[in-house]
Amino acid sequence: MKTKVKLEGMQFFAHHGYYKEEQKMGCQFILDAQVEVKSFDEFDDRIDDTVDYQKVYEICTEEMATTQQLIETVAFRIASRMKSLKNVTGGEISIKKCQPKLGGIVESSVVEMEF
Repeated sequence: MKTKVKLEGMQFFAHHGYYKEEQKMGCQFILDAQVEVKSFDEFDDRIDDTVDYQKVYEICTEEMATTQQLIETVAFRIASRMKSLKNVTGGEISIKKCQPKLGGIVESSVVEMEF
């Protein structure tokens, strides 16, 4: 059966941004991660037949803690690491930067990346 595992609404305060001021001040980010798992047709209730979402969370936490200029780079690094997890066949990363400083009222900027 086609199976997707999602972690939604992970919140991080991080220092990603193109401009030095953004990196210095930091900002709130909301991250959603979805991974597609190889066919799940097991009755034996074993984590080895799916993905350990503690590992998914750890990857997101580690990459959000590594300052980058672009949130596209953060999404790419997360996706690249997720692809190497056992049983993962694809997925999607969404990173929302809350209230980016763009000179006006903007709720968020969002990058979505499928892999």
